[in-house]
Formats: sequence, C-alpha cells, structure tokens
Amino acid sequence: MIDSSLKDIAAALRAKRVSAVELATESLARIEAGNGRINAFVTTCRDSALQAAAEADARLAAGTAGPLTGIPLAHKDVFCTEGVLTTCGSKMLANFVSPYDAHVVSLLKQAGAVMVGKTNMDEFAMGSSNENSHFGPTRNPWNPDCVPGGSSGGSAAAVAARMVPIATGTDTGGSVRQPAALCGITGIKPTYGTVSRYGMIAYASSLDQGGAFARSAEDCALLLSAMAGHDPRDSTSLEREAEDYSRDLARPLAGLRIGLPKEFFADGMDDDVRAAVEAALAEYRKLGATTVEVSLPNARLAIPAYYVIAPAEASSNLSRFDGVRYGHRAAEYTDLNDMYCKSRAQGFGAEVKRRILVGTYVLSHGYYDAYYIKAQKLRRLIANDFAAAFRQCDVIAGPTSPTVAFGIGEKSDDPVQMYLSDIYTIAINLAGLPGLSHPAGFGKGGLPVGLQLIGNYFDEARLLGVAHQFQQATDWHARAPQA
Repeated sequence: MIDSSLKDIAAALRAKRVSAVELATESLARIEAGNGRINAFVTTCRDSALQAAAEADARLAAGTAGPLTGIPLAHKDVFCTEGVLTTCGSKMLANFVSPYDAHVVSLLKQAGAVMVGKTNMDEFAMGSSNENSHFGPTRNPWNPDCVPGGSSGGSAAAVAARMVPIATGTDTGGSVRQPAALCGITGIKPTYGTVSRYGMIAYASSLDQGGAFARSAEDCALLLSAMAGHDPRDSTSLEREAEDYSRDLARPLAGLRIGLPKEFFADGMDDDVRAAVEAALAEYRKLGATTVEVSLPNARLAIPAYYVIAPAEASSNLSRFDGVRYGHRAAEYTDLNDMYCKSRAQGFGAEVKRRILVGTYVLSHGYYDAYYIKAQKLRRLIANDFAAAFRQCDVIAGPTSPTVAFGIGEKSDDPVQMYLSDIYTIAINLAGLPGLSHPAGFGKGGLPVGLQLIGNYFDEARLLGVAHQFQQATDWHARAPQA
C-alpha cells in the first residue's frame, strides 16, 4: 500500500481497506528490513507512531480526516521533535531530545500524518552527499555503493526505497532537489519564507528553507499544502494566505514558455545527464510547451558567493553549541575556555569545522568588505538575472545535478569538486526562488537523472502542475529500485 499515491492511500483508508495502524506497521517493517542496507533512518518511533496511527484511525472513523491523515511520514533530523532525539547528524547533538516541536512538525501532526522516524543527514545540513553524518553515510537505494545526495539524503533515500511515501527535508543550496534527482523521486523547495524555520536547526538563516519529498508532484503538492503557512515565531515567515498547491495540477501545458539558460547547457554536464534532460524537454514540447533560450550571466558566480555567505551565517549560528547548555561537552578540560575548545573540536565533524573557519575568516576585520559584502552584491545580481529571465518565460528548466549519483568516497578528499555538485541549484537559494526536481530518465549505471524546474516567486503551484503533466505522460517517477 505504501507504494501507492497519497490519493490512493487516503481512499483506501476511508474505505477501510487498510487502517492507519496497518500502514504504520508496514512502514516500520520496511524500515527494519532495509535500513541496515541504506542507513536512511537514525531514529525510529514505533510506539509513538502506532499511537498516532490509532488516533488517525479514530479521526477516519469520525469523518474528520484530511488528505494526510494516517499517512506514514519521516522527518529530516534537522526538525525538532518533542520527546524524540533531534541530532542534526552530529555528535554535538547525538543525545539531544527536543522539548518542543518545530512548526512544520506541529502542522503535520495536526494534519494527521504519522511520524515513523527521523532521517539521516549531512551534519548540520552541510554537504552534498550525506557522507558527513556522525551516524555514517546514507546509501543510494539504486546502488548502495553510491551516495544519495545531500544534505537531505536520508529523507530522499527513505522515499525512494518505499519505506515511507512522503518525507520532509531542508534546502539551503540544493539539499532537497539534488538528493531527489540522485534518488529518482520528486522534491520541491518553496519560495524563501513559505515554510517556517521555527524549530529547524539553523545552518544559514537567509538561505534555509523546508521542503517536501514524495514519489510524484501530486503527492508533493499535498504535503507542501500542509507544511506551508505563516508562523509569527519566525521573523522570516511570510504573511500570506494558505494555498492549495494542487490547484494547477490539471492545467494543460499549451502556451507554457520554458526558459533554457544557456549557462546551464554549457560545459560541465555529463553526456548521460544531458541526453536525459534533452529527452525530457522534448516530451514537454510534445505536451504543448515551447522552449526559449534565456541567460543567467551571473550564475557561474553562485558557487563562490554561496560559499562565502553560507559559512558566514553558519559561523554565527553554530556559536551556540559550546558545551554549556546542551549538546556534547568534553569529558576532561582545565578551564572554561578549554571546555569550549575541546567540546567544539570533539563535537563537530571535519566539514562543519571547515565551514565555520571559512565563515569566521570572511567576517573578520579587514575581510568583511572584501568577501562578505561583495558576495551579497553578487547575490542581488543573481536575483536580477532571474527577474530578467522571467520576463521572457514562465518557468526555467535545466539539469538538477551535473552527474548521476557518484560513488561513496569518490569526492570526499576534494571539497571543491563536492561543492560543484550543487552548481545548478545554489543560485535559486541565493535568489529565494522556488525550485523542483522530478525524475527525467536514467544515466550511466542505471542511476536516476533529475530535471529541475525553477519558478518565479510564489509560483509553486505552477511548478507542481507542470511536473504533474509530465508525470502523467511518463513513468520515470513510478519506477522503484530493487530491494
């Protein structure tokens, strides 16, 4: 049943062909059977999941159920969950039990979704491969020798392996879209401020945004509709009326203008990815869309700008983890300063330390103007490029990742090559735009390829509708890896 669409699962629940308790039990059984192979989950919540499922069955019996009532769900372990471990993939928080729920977690509880566990991730969401976790790397369900992408690789792998039908993630520079592409599922990052960051452990506050994973665009629309909404506890949360993100699913593609940035189709994309992306674009043309060339001249500067801005914000955000109030504390130290130094040295992994050092450097006296201010100016130029492009087209399309999933350990010793994995996704975060990745075929080794769709601000419903029309005409999203 978990292999079905959310609509079909909801219909089966209402018709009493299956109960929420049976669904949760099936999901937990799949996790138990498959997690040793791919390491997607760091925590499972059997007792609380079965209790929540029983409550969902009561709502179904009373006729008060919503679209997500009784649906098994996994949360990326960056979202605080009351009474449940929230580790952020780090030794620093390996024993931290949150005393409250993140806003996203609260909303999905209210919607009746059943949390079965918390998923593995790159430590503090810093990574493109899910190899930086204190709990070991997550493996790609299509090939366990390959990465699932990061930092939300655990959530993407859990959905791809059909352990859960939906999962949450976060996207700071591509961390929903890139693992969605590498795992062959659909993932969406909404406009910055659409999903509350309250209770979402911060990496880079001006870039972080919660997102949704599912098999299909239709399922993502249902999940995002439940996740989004204004939250007064988050100063960056936008005051907008609630939206039904499934409203454009039936909208035909006739007349749709798809912009193809010439910078996305230059050197750097592997041939197998290019072939799959071009075939997907040909399918869009068959469905009535037209393609036009656009330009994003500053897109090539997105990587250097991002790796100044994001580490700078991380340096500030992670200063709170000092071993005093919560988190890892060194067992032996001589004085307070020694405790700070040893606790942080022991608690943080290599990639987190690297980004803290970079961020502290670019914010230091004498370098702030030379690096940080210039990066912020580039950020504005990148946003202006997108604004100009959207005067010529309705959505922008291109590859999500320049390659299919690469081997575990293949890029671990070369941080620059690892950072280039996000070359097509980072500019969207810098501009605060919505982006979606959907399956578009397969490349070398039988590994999935993702197509990225980028929309103008608050155009999530259109992106989901465009992807849905493609998925009605193709079956890439319905294919699952062999267990």
